[in-house]
Formats: sequence, structure tokens, C-alpha cells
Amino acid sequence: MSRDSWREEYEAGTLRRDRFETLSFEEVPALSSPDEVDESIGFPGQYPYTRGIHATGYRGKLWTIRQFAGFADVTATNERFRYLLGQGQDGLSIAFDMPTLMGYDSDDAMSLGEVGHCGVAVDSADDMVSLFDGIPLDRVSVSMTINGPAQILFAQLLVAAEEQGVEWANLRGTLQNDILKEYIAQKEWVFPPEPHLRLMGDMVEFCTDHVHQWNTISISGYHIREAGATAAQELAFTLGDGFAYVESFARRGLDIDSFAPRLSFFFDSHVDFFEEIAKFRAARRIWARWMRDRYGAKDERSLKLRFHTQTAGVSLTAQQPENNIVRTAIEALAAVLGGTQSLHTNALDEVYALPTEKAAEIALRTQQVIAEETGVANAVDPLGGSWFVEEMTDRVEAQAMAILEHVDRLGNGSMLDGTLRGIEEGYFQMALSESAYQFEKSLDTGDRAIVGVNKYAKDEEDELEILRIGAEIEHFQNLRLKDLRARRDTGAVEKALAALEQGARGTANLMPLLVDACRVRATQGEIVERLKRVFGTYREQARI
Repeated sequence: MSRDSWREEYEAGTLRRDRFETLSFEEVPALSSPDEVDESIGFPGQYPYTRGIHATGYRGKLWTIRQFAGFADVTATNERFRYLLGQGQDGLSIAFDMPTLMGYDSDDAMSLGEVGHCGVAVDSADDMVSLFDGIPLDRVSVSMTINGPAQILFAQLLVAAEEQGVEWANLRGTLQNDILKEYIAQKEWVFPPEPHLRLMGDMVEFCTDHVHQWNTISISGYHIREAGATAAQELAFTLGDGFAYVESFARRGLDIDSFAPRLSFFFDSHVDFFEEIAKFRAARRIWARWMRDRYGAKDERSLKLRFHTQTAGVSLTAQQPENNIVRTAIEALAAVLGGTQSLHTNALDEVYALPTEKAAEIALRTQQVIAEETGVANAVDPLGGSWFVEEMTDRVEAQAMAILEHVDRLGNGSMLDGTLRGIEEGYFQMALSESAYQFEKSLDTGDRAIVGVNKYAKDEEDELEILRIGAEIEHFQNLRLKDLRARRDTGAVEKALAALEQGARGTANLMPLLVDACRVRATQGEIVERLKRVFGTYREQARI
């Protein structure tokens, strides 16, 4: 690898503008690097992608500003989406409420008191159609943060696209659809692991044939980190899940290069600035090496780890919440210098509730200031070659590799079997518990400082205006469901659900059957209940 080969790729890229300058009108060179570099570092856009997956960095295209949004009902969230798009956001990222995440309809007894509180309530394709009213699905990239019932919500989106007159092939976006990290960290599953893996495989196969631009899985380390993981644990557990999915789909007979280019990742960006940058760089390197050398991927796109980043929710504090603006800006800058492809910045008030419109605007402006004013996007991988950054990248990589090798041994040479065994035996859960305990202990002893919490605290806190979701949201959503059930074709719904149940008992790809059920307005809860008849439920073993 040499500078000349990088230059050839760079010049072939589309640049955002011809000249990149400092505030003092000095031209910024595209890349600061010797002509030859160590092969473990390489050049941007070249294997092993330590310095980024694109030769042009952000000179070719800025990261996508994708603020996470969703609250109350579809009408309120649609208004927030329109506002964010009007303020310069590039893509939409949907936050669903807890009943939706768990596969319950809003009028289920289990949903009482939770409808619309941590995201938007979506029960049927009717809700999905209303959610995107006036928002053309062939022009806006959509990310959906849901896992247990992910394929059902995706089927609803496909129906909404149909009813807008949008071809499925023109849909762009990402479904989180990462069930393994639910068993490891977030605990929002619906079925046992094996049926979930089947549904994921069905969707991957379906999208390969019909929804070509859709990223089928966003393999998520974010929730693992939020549950207490160290940077190395987040990296290893997340990549391990990714490798498990690769093996799962390969066992179905899918060619790796038919699906791997549409796998993406979702990482946390915490407040330890350089450790996070090192984590992102090490992630690209490990993924590329394993995909090429262990799994035999031939398509270069299969080797390129693409990732979305969200700033660390767990770093936000209720005390002196304005400090959260500073924390978020630092975390966002780390994500950018680490080479993220898209980014969400948390709002200052999210430790209390979903963000107010003002807090959401500040979070959005944080990204825009970084992009437009700081100059960090002018150079391709500006921190590459830093002795400190490269040493820390090696260190994080070595720590993550030790964990991956342990999981591989658990599975006797299979990351899929090792991950499933680690879940059942509590390996991941106990590791997270221990690291979370060590962190809290360091706060209690004062060895670690959090400004405004255990250092520089104030006796009295200023009152903060927060967003409150009223009980009327649940009432109106339940009326909406009642109206839907009264006007739909009950016979068509029963026929579609029966076909889905029969398909689940066999080996059919369930995605077309899910779409059929959503077209006739079967609700999410009704679909889940039919599938539970076949797949059963899952209860995690208690750990002592």
C-alpha cells in the first residue's frame, strides 16, 4: 500500500468542494501521512480500513445527521420528523415506545401506563402510514430501532411504502434487528433465540431479492455499553454478534457476499475521547480481517465496517444537566474523528424524559457546528499516525481479541454456538455486571470524577422544563385501535394470520406472509400471539 494508490482512489471520489481551508484561509491537505505506512494502519479506503472505509473521508460526503425521534402518537412524531428535516437533518431514526418494542398492542394489559412514553406507539400498518404522512419514503433514509418484533414493523413499513406508490427497491434505511444483544444486555426479546434467528434470516434473504438498498441488521454495541461494558467488551461482544449472524446465514446456504455488504453496526461514543476513537479504528480492522481470512468474503464491501454512532446516554447526568451539552459535543467529536457514517447526539434533558423541541434543536446544532465550523471534516483521518492513538488502537484491539477468542472456544470454533452458549450460561451478563460494578465503585471511592455529581456539585439545582406525555395519548391510541378493528375485514385478517401460523410451523420464508398480514391490518400484537403459538416464549435464568 502506498500514497499513490490512495491518491488514485481519492481523486476518483466526489468531493464536496474544491478547496478546504482553515479559519486563516490556509489550505488543508487531504491526508497527512508518509508515502509508506505499516500494513496494520494502511491508508483510508484500503484494507484493513483502520483509517476509514472511504479514501475521501468526509471530503466525499459528510456523515448522516440522524437524530433519534419518536414520542406519544404518530401525529406528534410526524410533526417532530418534519421539524427535524426542515432544520437540516438528513435521515430519520424512529424511537418506539416500550409496548411496541416488546410486541404488545397499545390496548394490551401489559401496555398500561407505557404507551407513547419512551417513543412512538405503532400498532398496525395504519399507524406506519400516518407516521410518514407527507414524508416521501423514496427520498428519506429511515432507521428503525426495534429488535424483538423487528420484522413485523419492517413489514408495516413495506406496506406504507406501497401505499405511497414507492417501489421497495427504492427504500433506503436500516432496521436494528439485532436480537443477540437483547439477550446479552437490553432484554427486549419476544421468542427464544433460534426462532428469532430464523426470522432474521428470512428478512435478510427477502431483502436480498426485493429491498436491495436496505441495511438488514444494525449490529448494536450501544445497549451493551449502556449496560456497563468497557470499550473492549462493547467492541468484542458486538463484533462477536456480527460474526454469529454471518455463520447463521451461511448455515442457511446464503453466500456471504450476498448479504454482508448490507450489515451495519451501531456503537456508543462515550466520554473518554481517545479510547472511543481507538475503539472505532480497531473495530474496522478486526471486522475486515475476520471477514476476509476466516469467512472468505471476496467482495470488498463485505470487509468494510459501516457504523452509526450515538453519544452515551449513560454519561448524561440529572445534576447540572447543562453539562450534558458539553459531554455530548465531546462524544460526537470522537465519533467523527473515529470515522462514523451517521450520528445521533443526545439531548441535555434525556436523563429525565424524551427531549423537548428546544433540547432536540441544541443536539442537532451540536452536529452542525462540528460539521460546518470546526474544520475536523476537512482532513481525511487527521489523527492517523498519532503514536498515542495507534498504541491505544492496538491495545483495545488486543483486549477485544482475547474476548472473541474466549467466545470462539465456548463454541468449539463457532462464534454462533459460542454466543448462544455464552447467553445461556450467563457469561455476557456476568461480565457486564462486573464491569458496571467496578465503574460504580470507582465513583463511590472518588477515584473517578463526574462533574456536578461527585465533584463540583451544587446544593440546589435549577428546575428544568421537560417533555411530559399525558394519559390521553394512551386513551386516543386505544380508540384508534378499536376503530381499526371495527372497519377492517375480519375474515381477511384471520385468513392471513392462519397462513402465517402455518408458515411458521414449516420452513417457508415468513416475510411475505408478514407483509400480507400487515396489508389487511392485522396488528402487531395479533401477529406476535400467533407466532408464539409456534415459537413459544423465553425466560432468562436468574444469575446469582
